[in-house]
Amino acid sequence: MVVAIWRWLPLLVWMGVIFYFSHQPAGEIPQFGAIDLLVKKGAHFVAYFILAWLAHFALGRWDRALLLTAVYAISDEYHQTFIPGRDGNVVDVVIDCLGGLAAWVTSKIEYRV
Repeated sequence: MVVAIWRWLPLLVWMGVIFYFSHQPAGEIPQFGAIDLLVKKGAHFVAYFILAWLAHFALGRWDRALLLTAVYAISDEYHQTFIPGRDGNVVDVVIDCLGGLAAWVTSKIEYRV
């Protein structure tokens, strides 16, 4: 039981972090000038890269981790449709899923010293 909690807790905390940032009204989200789009889409990619790794740690299988990542990305974008000034964006779901796929790809890299 303790092992299960230890494996799932980082994933659940990270899901909470993503939810927190997604719950911010549009007026409270900082703007980054000329690189605003790059910063925000990059944040999506990195957040879901981390989510996929943590899901794999909790579930022990990449197929299930990637499925969880995709489902959470879809639910997150749907959640944003209820936040003032925000909307759900299919492009963000794609970027999120690409972050998850990048996590899987990096898991296949053999590092040699």
